[in-house]
Amino acid sequence: MLDDVAQDVQVAGPGFVNITLSNEFLARCIAEEPISSPHTDAQRIVVDYSSPNVAKELHVGHLRSTIIGDSITRMLALAGYQVVRQNHIGDWGTNFGKLIAYLDEQDSSEQLDNSLADIEQLYIAANRRFDEDSHFAEKAREAVVRLQTKDEQANATWRKFLSVSLAHMQEIYEKLNVLLTEDDIRGESSYSDDLSLVIERLESAEMLVESDGAKCVFVEGFKRKDGSPLPMLVQKSDGGYLYHTTDLATLLYRAQELKANQVLYFTDSRQILHFEMLFAVARKAGFVGPEVKLEHHVFGSILNSKGEPFKTRSGANILLADLIDEGIARAATVVQEKSGHLSDDLKREIAHQVAIGAIKYADLSKNRTHDYKFDWDTMLALDGNTAPYLQYAFARVNAIFTKGGVKQEDVDPRSASVSHPAEHDLAIRLLRFQEAVDQSIEERKAHHMCSYLYDLTVHFTRFYETCNVLNAAPAVRDSRLALCARTANTLRIGLDCLGIATPSRM
Repeated sequence: MLDDVAQDVQVAGPGFVNITLSNEFLARCIAEEPISSPHTDAQRIVVDYSSPNVAKELHVGHLRSTIIGDSITRMLALAGYQVVRQNHIGDWGTNFGKLIAYLDEQDSSEQLDNSLADIEQLYIAANRRFDEDSHFAEKAREAVVRLQTKDEQANATWRKFLSVSLAHMQEIYEKLNVLLTEDDIRGESSYSDDLSLVIERLESAEMLVESDGAKCVFVEGFKRKDGSPLPMLVQKSDGGYLYHTTDLATLLYRAQELKANQVLYFTDSRQILHFEMLFAVARKAGFVGPEVKLEHHVFGSILNSKGEPFKTRSGANILLADLIDEGIARAATVVQEKSGHLSDDLKREIAHQVAIGAIKYADLSKNRTHDYKFDWDTMLALDGNTAPYLQYAFARVNAIFTKGGVKQEDVDPRSASVSHPAEHDLAIRLLRFQEAVDQSIEERKAHHMCSYLYDLTVHFTRFYETCNVLNAAPAVRDSRLALCARTANTLRIGLDCLGIATPSRM
């Protein structure tokens, strides 16, 4: 039964059988099997990721949600799923009440400019006033209600905040090679007209309980530390709504309007309780049917080389714009040392690709649930399990075709044959790409793809160092070029799953 597949089958202890795949079978698969195949039963999956708060510059705390979520959506799309990206930005609520109230009391000479840094400084000042001045805090809460009730002046100020913030977000996403666009944004404000409906439906389900004028929901199994029932507050006594209410409206929209079969959230672990309660309330109220899968996927923290929170010396979060700029500057040094003969424009392009790849891969190559240390020297190394190592391997494959005067697209995969042990080992790795995709999707963890790509690259390097390609006999040359072409395409598709570019030269 295994005659067409195996060249050797051996019993290896109780319950184990070792099967050595035949070279002919491997060559046939390389010639006939696609690198990746879509699933036939693919469902519609809504993925909530990045989700920064407006009026603040994106900082390192936004990095993991953004790039982890983006990598999973890329792999889901590759596998044929109907992916709906959702960037649920925080563009509503108390933070904006603080800003509006602060601007309302400033001199008319103080104007809001087009700088997000300026807005953030205003927010810092407003937040300080909110904490220190109870009268101002009350004005801020009133401003939230004005915003929620469509007051024109409050909404005009809010729209200015939003415009500047969205431009900043999109600039960072593009630098990070993240697929989110403004079309994927559906922030808290998008659900403002649905919040009263949420309250009505909770009331119809006989789930609302009033306490001191506020409205809340209790779900069995959620308790405070003292054992008393833990409520989910959905409407304050002044009529204002909370993020719980907005998240319920969001789930209602995703289940009923987007027709989601699955909804995935990628946030840090501090929100575990919130999402457990959110899912329980949404199901009990009938917002989401039992057939819809709801998943909250958490991630660890980014630490510095000493194992401490990754922040500036002053304790502030590092801005993503500054992190990217530093990465490009450091990568430029690496590129200059390795490829100083290239044009300045090409070196700048490669430095950007290497920097972004290094930042992303350092994160994605770690188990999502674990903390990891951010270390530039390790991340930018051209050896070891790093993005530059994989990118350099891709460039090395391209160099083979350039030197041989052969176009990759002209290589016939049917010319592949397998005889040398290094060819055998490389072929096995090439045929395991779909397994890496499926495991990454199943566990919602991109480090499986990273491990696969690193293993593939290690075995390609061994093949490259052991098996002469261009100077081999014609039939062997064509066969090895077919293996090289398959390797290049697999690396390109695999790194694209991580949102990492593949420079053709390095």
